Amino acid sequence: MKTKIIFLTILSLSFINCKQAVKEDTKSPGTNLTKTASGSEQHLNTSWIEEMSLNNGTKWEANLETTSGVADMAKLVAETKTISVEDYRNLGNGLNRVKNNIVKECTMTGASHDNLHVFLHPLIQKIELLQKTDDTETGAKIKESINGHLKSYYTYFD
Repeated sequence: MKTKIIFLTILSLSFINCKQAVKEDTKSPGTNLTKTASGSEQHLNTSWIEEMSLNNGTKWEANLETTSGVADMAKLVAETKTISVEDYRNLGNGLNRVKNNIVKECTMTGASHDNLHVFLHPLIQKIELLQKTDDTETGAKIKESINGHLKSYYTYFD
C-alpha cells in the first residue's frame, strides 16, 4: 500500500496537468516490446495493471472527452483493416490523433487523474510502437494488445 501511495504521489507530481506535453519513454518497464530468446517472436508486457486501483472498490469518474476518446480508439481498432505495414502505421497515427485529443481535453484531477495516467502511459507506448512497426506480425500483436488495453479502461473508469 505504501508503495502505491509513493508511486501515485510521484506520478501526480510528474503529471500535474493532462494538458502538459506527455513525454513517452519506450524503454520504461510498463509496456515493452521485447524479443524472446529466438529473436523472432515479440510480445507486450501488461505490468501496468498492477499499478491500477479502484476508488474504494468503485470505478473512477472520468470526463466525457476521455471516455469518448477511448471509445473512438476502440472503434478505430475494430474497424480498421490492417493488411500491410502501412495499414498498421496508419492505424497508429489515427490512434495517436485521438490520444492527443484526450490529453488536450482532460479535466480530471486527483486520484482519478493519477490512475488515468497509469492507464494512458503504456497505451501511448503501444501506439508509438504501432506507428513504427516494420512487419505485419508485430503490428498484429501490438494491435491486439492495444485492443485489450482499451477494453480494460471500463474496468477502472466510468
